[in-house]
Amino acid sequence: MQGGSRNELAIRPQTTANGRVKCLFSPGLAPRVFSRARWWAGALAWLGLFSPFPGAVGAADTNGVATVAELKQRLAALVAEPRFEAGLWGVKVISLDTGATLFEHNAHRLFSPASNSKLYTVALGLDRLGADYRIRTSLLAERRPDAAGTLAGDLILYGRGDPTINTRLAKGSIDDALEPLAAALVKAGVRRVTGDLVADVSFIQGPEFGSGWTWDDLEYYYGAEISALTINDNYLRAVVTPGETEGVPARITLSPPTSLIWISNRTETVSKDARGGPRFQRPIDGNTLYVTGPVPLEHAAYSEDITFKHPELFFADWFRQALARRGVRVDGAVRRLSWLEQQGRKGPEPERVELAFIESPPLRDIAREIQKPSQNLYTDLLLATVGERFRGPGGLEPMTSEDLGLRELNKFLRQVGVPRGEVFFEEGSGLSRNNLTTPNATCLLLAHMSRHPAAEAYLEALPIAGVDGTLRNRMKETLAQGNLRGKTGTLRWASSLSGYVTSAAGEKLAFSSMINRYAPGPNRSARADLDEIGALLAGLREKSAP
Repeated sequence: MQGGSRNELAIRPQTTANGRVKCLFSPGLAPRVFSRARWWAGALAWLGLFSPFPGAVGAADTNGVATVAELKQRLAALVAEPRFEAGLWGVKVISLDTGATLFEHNAHRLFSPASNSKLYTVALGLDRLGADYRIRTSLLAERRPDAAGTLAGDLILYGRGDPTINTRLAKGSIDDALEPLAAALVKAGVRRVTGDLVADVSFIQGPEFGSGWTWDDLEYYYGAEISALTINDNYLRAVVTPGETEGVPARITLSPPTSLIWISNRTETVSKDARGGPRFQRPIDGNTLYVTGPVPLEHAAYSEDITFKHPELFFADWFRQALARRGVRVDGAVRRLSWLEQQGRKGPEPERVELAFIESPPLRDIAREIQKPSQNLYTDLLLATVGERFRGPGGLEPMTSEDLGLRELNKFLRQVGVPRGEVFFEEGSGLSRNNLTTPNATCLLLAHMSRHPAAEAYLEALPIAGVDGTLRNRMKETLAQGNLRGKTGTLRWASSLSGYVTSAAGEKLAFSSMINRYAPGPNRSARADLDEIGALLAGLREKSAP
């Protein structure tokens, strides 16, 4: 339904293909008009907070673009090239110093932003939770252990969506990643558990995949399941090496090792001169990994990142092994408890005692782990965390964690001043092809975050052109290198780049560039065109007029 007054948020329900109702942002406000004084105040805040921006730096000495008028001409010529006739360009460039719009083309049209969606979810998380927010993972029980260290009953692993328990951040084995949690339980005096080890993931309510994700994404690392107990980014690596002689199966190992994946090895070692290589498939309804195909003798190892079903069971199983290595025995089995099973329980919920806990790094660090590599799972966990933080009294609202997060995103965008009808998201990471936004909305968001209390954390999370993250190999040998900070976005037929850059004149700019429905030719990618825009902005030698 439509909202009431001009200043109210209008939540318009829309039913998706799976019958779920999504909340779409539609604030009844015209675009916010910023006064010159407000823009200069923002500029001063930017100068103080955004010192990591160098001035006009780059590996190459270029002439750049002399004037704003020339910049407009060159950008207009680029988006009007005949090769884009079947596609759709959207670009907007604004000055954070003067408030001027330097260029815009289809700035109010809706585009698929791909991973530019992460700009919105990270901004929401920093705004609603704060840059210092930490996510707690708890060890619960119905009672405390006795003097001998025996815990009568179940030990409950209660997750709240911490994405950072993995071998990569622990710089070691999965045991190293789980060591702080195991040590916390030992410190609490537990030496034996007579019941089960229960992986409780009821904190996050809803399906284990983001809305709008496609089935063929789900067995790849970027489509890993969403779970309140996330472990090793919810995937592991399968490594295939040829057998010792022709005709025998190849050798397959998993890292981290686990017995919860059943491997169907249908490979064959073939002549070293033969062509071929293994193929991997894990049907999304289970944890059987099929490996097929020829593997040439003496060939280097092949590897593939494999997602798994019910990550919480892997978390609990690896945690049980970590406890055993510390002399803590669990007599019972490993089992899971989902939000549906929790709601289906009859009778009053037994009281739980928190025996121990660990906390994630602060959100400012998680934001960097999201934005630099463009991590989908972490983003959707953040959206769910925000949603649950703002679930209504008693937790009885019949909405998923994702929908609650989107509702809070809608409120936030109203505060930012995004015009009605310019943002329609159904999940947080951009893996959904159904997320829509405009370059104008994205620039408004970037401008808002440039003067936000968490502005530094927001900026520091973004990849730097030619330096790190998804931009490490882009815009090298241009004035954008080491200067431009932006978020990339890539889906089939959709590419985007939005962020911040300092011009050669020392002016702070925010920009959003998106191209949809464009099939690049063999000699130039859409990425190259987006990078050309970033390099042009970095080379602008004239400041804009207020």
